[in-house]
Amino acid sequence: MNKQKRFEIFSRWRDANPHPKTELNYNNTFELLLAVILSAQATDVSVNKASTALFAKANTPKAFVKLGVKGLKPYIKSIGLYNSKAENIIKTCQLLIERHQGQVPQTRSELEALPGVGRKTANVVLNTAYGESTMAVDTHIFRIANRINLAPGKTPLEVEKKLLKFTPKEFLVDAHHWLILHGRYVCIARKPRCGACLIEDLCEYKQKTEY
Repeated sequence: MNKQKRFEIFSRWRDANPHPKTELNYNNTFELLLAVILSAQATDVSVNKASTALFAKANTPKAFVKLGVKGLKPYIKSIGLYNSKAENIIKTCQLLIERHQGQVPQTRSELEALPGVGRKTANVVLNTAYGESTMAVDTHIFRIANRINLAPGKTPLEVEKKLLKFTPKEFLVDAHHWLILHGRYVCIARKPRCGACLIEDLCEYKQKTEY
């Protein structure tokens, strides 16, 4: 895909949604971090349902440590992999207190040192909370980047690097959100809604469908 097409694609997404945001509910950076940890292999809808009651009960690292793994599990048992996520969250909260004065760190290395935080989660926090131009390549972004030939790659990291390289700079901060929303609601996995797509004429997917 050429430079002109990429610019037009992001321009249309920006015109339609000038200020895209994550669909996870949170009130501060700490809640965002936990919500993203919980969202691994789970939907934002399921996380939001669980986190409403959870964050009303506890919304600081100290409060979570006090809650403990056993106290946390009932709040998140509706979310996939809740046992391991509960363990990771409590360990992460302990480390936030011990190493970061209870604050969420602002560097990738420090974020990825937290249990349950991989590159994708770190990228979401760096982008959404701290405004960095990162690309959190989830299944949606990976699919779209390859399907429409925006930034094809065999691994999420390869796609991430290409998106960072080829996305016009003025769109970088918000690009991650536009891509996720496009994949979640338009360019869906089984049958993309091509007829309802803002970029259908620019997309290089060869098996377009009607909608």
